[in-house]
Amino acid sequence: MIQLTENAATHVRDFLANRGKGEGIRLGVKTSGCSGLAYVLEFVDQTDDHDQIFESYGVKVFVDPKSLVYLDGLEMDYVKNGLNEGFEFRNPNQKGACGCGESFSV
Repeated sequence: MIQLTENAATHVRDFLANRGKGEGIRLGVKTSGCSGLAYVLEFVDQTDDHDQIFESYGVKVFVDPKSLVYLDGLEMDYVKNGLNEGFEFRNPNQKGACGCGESFSV
């Protein structure tokens, strides 16, 4: 299961509204950084039959089966810390992360 906080869902809905189209967002992982994996977010205009679909606060989150192994149980939030703001991922599968926050390991 993948969940968005209400704050994250509000930001995604705003992004989709400003964009003018989209079914939701795709959340996945790719090999990257010094710890091994990085989160990938993109808009979904066309669904894939193999995707798992989760919905939080009216926002659909699409996840491919290969990424779901690493993301199951994840909560995505949108946070502000001083001048910085952005999405934050709380992943129960994560065992470590690099110092810069670019990548994680499971």
